[in-house]
Amino acid sequence: MSSQCPDVSAFVEAHGMLWEASGLPRIAGRILGWLLVCQPAEQTASALTEALSASRASISTNTRLLEHFGIVERTARIGTRSTLFRIAPGAWTRVMRNENDRARRFREIAEQGLELLPETDATDRSRLTEFHTIWSFMEQELPGLLDRYEQSYTK
Repeated sequence: MSSQCPDVSAFVEAHGMLWEASGLPRIAGRILGWLLVCQPAEQTASALTEALSASRASISTNTRLLEHFGIVERTARIGTRSTLFRIAPGAWTRVMRNENDRARRFREIAEQGLELLPETDATDRSRLTEFHTIWSFMEQELPGLLDRYEQSYTK
C-alpha cells in the first residue's frame, strides 16, 4: 500500500481478508476498508489505485461489483470531471435486507426438498429440517431486527 500509516494499512488488509472469506475478491474488501476510513470519504479510481497499490482494471472491476451490491456508489463534485466512489448511504441496512431475501430463497428450496422426502420415508430428514428451520427463523426475525435498528440508530 502507498504511504499510509501501518495501522490503516493493517485495517484495510484485514478488511480485505474478511470480505474474501465471505466470498468477495480480496481487493473488493480492501476497497471497502479504505472507503470506510479515508479522507475525503469520496475517492477517484486513481486515488484508490494509488492507496491500495492495485491495478486500474482491478479497481474498475471491483467498484462495479460493489456498486452492483449497493454498497458503493458513484458520485461527482461540482466543478470536477472525475467520478468519485464512496460507501453508499444506507448500504449496510440494504445489504442486510438482501440477506432476508436470501433467507426466503433458502427457506423455499428447503421446503421443496422436504416435499421430496415424505414424513413416512425412512430417509433422515433432520439435516434438511434444520436447514429449513434456521432460514425460516431468519426470514421471520431479520425484518423486525432491521426495523428496530433503523428506529434506534439511524435518526
